[in-house]
Order: sequence, then C-alpha cells, then structure tokens
Amino acid sequence: MEVQIDPHTLERAGERGTNKEEIKDVINTGFSLPAKHGRMRKAKVYSFNQERHGKYYEQKRVEVVHIIDRDIIVTVTVYVFYGKWREENADSI
Repeated sequence: MEVQIDPHTLERAGERGTNKEEIKDVINTGFSLPAKHGRMRKAKVYSFNQERHGKYYEQKRVEVVHIIDRDIIVTVTVYVFYGKWREENADSI
C-alpha cells in the first residue's frame, strides 16, 4: 500500500528526532497500538545509543498515527519517546 507522509508529520519528525525512512519503516514493520477517533497507530523501538538534549538514551520509540484513505496510508503525526524498553513491542508510555 502506498504511504503518503503529510507535511505536518515531516515537520514534527524533524523536531522530535526521526525521519521519513523511519516513519515508513514503522508503518511497514511496526507493531499496532490502540488509537482514537478512527485512526491507527504503529510503533517500533530503535537502538539510539546517543545523547539528546544533553541526556544519553539507549533507545528511541517512534509511534506513527495514520489513517487509510482509498488504499493510501496517510500519516497524521509522529511521536518519538526516548528511554529503554525491555521488549520491542512494549506498551505505550
């Protein structure tokens, strides 16, 4: 299925520490989570092992909220969380 990344999502991605490639990877290979208002949400945990805003983090978790419109996946927004998860499909923060 085609993935259309909304400009709002790309703007938030840059601010929050992810990119277009990770967004597509999350949609294609991430695990599903509950979402509100008829939307869908997928997440994936990545190794990070670097500092962000002066603090070291082992992992980051990218969550993409999206809808499906006429066989096209359209992103709504993206969230990025930093920390350490025991399992790659850990519950939402």
